[in-house]
Amino acid sequence: MRKYLVAGMVLILIIGALIVPKILKGSDKQISFKAVDMEDLPKEIQEALPKYIMEERALTAKFKDDIFVIVTRGEKKSRGYMVEIDSITKEDYGEDKYDIVVHALFTDPDPNEIVTQEYDYPIVVVKTELELMPQAVHLDIEYVD
Repeated sequence: MRKYLVAGMVLILIIGALIVPKILKGSDKQISFKAVDMEDLPKEIQEALPKYIMEERALTAKFKDDIFVIVTRGEKKSRGYMVEIDSITKEDYGEDKYDIVVHALFTDPDPNEIVTQEYDYPIVVVKTELELMPQAVHLDIEYVD
């Protein structure tokens, strides 16, 4: 009987050690954000965007006290390509030092769908709650149908 009690306690401790850190980390790791229309962006950021829209990447921009996250898909030869930010997570590694990971959803046009044959530059911009610029921005892409 005592062996079962000890085994049960060990099992509870192991499960607790695996679950509790995830619960504690999960609440402060997510960064909230709000989508921003291109025409609502500060002019300084709008003017800087053409340098970056040719590449598939994620980057940040700061204007006054606001920090924006931008995801671009690069140049596409037809319409129908989409980009959306699913979530942004924060990876702390020191006092006031952190990276962010932008989890983006990419959608490509259906191969059987007729789309306009003109160059397009899919882009999404969000305004975050961040107060300090991250050290680095990492892009995590998931393709959806």
